[in-house]
Amino acid sequence: MEQLVTKTYLKNTSLKLLENWSVQYLLESKFSYNDNFELMPIGSFLIKSRLKILIEDDKTYQRVTVKINNNGVVPRDIEIGKNIGTKQQYLVKTGQFLMSKIDARNGAFGLVPENLDSAIVTNDFPVFDVDKSVINPEFLVLITTTKEFIKFAQSCSSGTTNRQRIDIDLFLNVKIPLPSLHEQNRIVEAYNAKIKLAEEQEQEATKLEEGIERFLFKELGLQEVAIKPFSKGVINLFQFSSTFGRWDIHKDSSNSLSSLQNGKYPVKTLSEIFDFKNRSWNKKEYVGEYFKYVELGAVDPLKGILESKKILVKKAPSRATQKIQYGDLIIGTTRPYLKRFAIVNDKFDGNIASSGFQIIAPSNNYNLEFLLEYLKSDYGVKQFELYMTGALYPAITSKDLRKVLIPIPPINLQNKIANTIKQIKNEIEELLTNTLYLRDSAKKEFENEIFKPCN
Repeated sequence: MEQLVTKTYLKNTSLKLLENWSVQYLLESKFSYNDNFELMPIGSFLIKSRLKILIEDDKTYQRVTVKINNNGVVPRDIEIGKNIGTKQQYLVKTGQFLMSKIDARNGAFGLVPENLDSAIVTNDFPVFDVDKSVINPEFLVLITTTKEFIKFAQSCSSGTTNRQRIDIDLFLNVKIPLPSLHEQNRIVEAYNAKIKLAEEQEQEATKLEEGIERFLFKELGLQEVAIKPFSKGVINLFQFSSTFGRWDIHKDSSNSLSSLQNGKYPVKTLSEIFDFKNRSWNKKEYVGEYFKYVELGAVDPLKGILESKKILVKKAPSRATQKIQYGDLIIGTTRPYLKRFAIVNDKFDGNIASSGFQIIAPSNNYNLEFLLEYLKSDYGVKQFELYMTGALYPAITSKDLRKVLIPIPPINLQNKIANTIKQIKNEIEELLTNTLYLRDSAKKEFENEIFKPCN
């Protein structure tokens, strides 16, 4: 029996929207503007700035750029005039609206902050004065963050895929919903209130995270150490370390680790206390078509193992060499300063892991959560850096990893420390979850004010 197939070739749209959006936009749009607000062309409140400047060879200039995804106007670099090829540029002032012709389709819009006043841009970054008697500049920026506006920016950009430029005239002719200034201010204030609360909770989460090491060191009777971020290839000072019995370039490591001897508890190497495992896996002996693989990049320092990949056995990476089990601690030994360490949860029990991990098995004699936090601390990371070898991908060998020193408190104290840190991390997770909710809520509430779902 034949079936009748119907296709829709026509779509009704409001006449007032037809003058604003391309056919592509109208076909893809799932929203329309709130009928309560008047539609005003962008060109009625954005005035193209003509403040040109001639670059002088002996002067230095701050250049700026506009980041995609609505991340605003940011510094690019400071350059001397003789090295700037385009001699005629535009001066930007605080509060002006700036966009990138090429990346407008990717949300490259923003307001010039105070610290970038009098910076310069090329003609690829159109600069506009904002008529504040008509529009709140922050309201304008919020409009440009919406998916609907980004779709429009994409629809009026033309050129090759990677060099599409927005049509400025078309951009200025588009009409957007414009409530009264009073309403704009109310909407912006409501948005900012939620964002401010989100930022406060984010800051609180950061403070709690920073407090984890202080708590750990206090419990272990260790002094806090001032550690500089790892910088590959930087030689501080050759100094003999009696702790390690070797010449070494990491002065900070030697000094900080010597204080381990002054802590409350005996110091042991990892191999003296913990059970190192190597559960070999060979694809030739594996029964099955696929296996699940955990690679180094799948581990996040805060969240643990993020994912495992389902891979055909015959296409197994050469580094897929070992099996991990529930409760294991896996330690990323390549670039260990990235802190790719995690406890294996039940979701990844029995997965195959990269040879770039060292496995320590759980035991009733020690707490691996305690060990994890210690290894991620400054005392742990500096020891990794002390032993690392290699240029492009510095790593610590299994042999040297076993030499890492750790203070060993009684198991009941290890448990207490681990449980307290777990509680702190739960607070952090709750704060960050609330932060995401508040940011998302602020954005949705703004969009609900401006748009309405199409019937």
